[in-house]
Amino acid sequence: MAAKRKKRKLDDVKQTHAKVEKKFQQTTLNQIWGDDGTSEYGTLDYEKYKEKVFDMNMSDLQAHASRVGIVPIDNRNMLSDRLLREFSRHVSAYLKPAEASEKHQKIPEKIRQILAEGR
Repeated sequence: MAAKRKKRKLDDVKQTHAKVEKKFQQTTLNQIWGDDGTSEYGTLDYEKYKEKVFDMNMSDLQAHASRVGIVPIDNRNMLSDRLLREFSRHVSAYLKPAEASEKHQKIPEKIRQILAEGR
């Protein structure tokens, strides 16, 4: 005797696409208009940008620095570090995570008292 399978309705079936949804809060007017932040640096990936900076020769590096608003200097290491720092700042401005809509947990009064001791 073969076991009969119960037919499922499509409304009962749940399926995911295994893609992590990146939900970021828009922080500038340009983002609202559709700017994704890649126009200034070409990418938002730190490792790709770092590789791009280290592959540039000194004149390209100085031209890139002046294009993004950094005063070009003769010290390659300092200029690279400044560019990477400014890039990190740029990325953090574009990828500000949306605030979680989770409810805050209620903290017991005893724990609140312990945490308030340091004030």
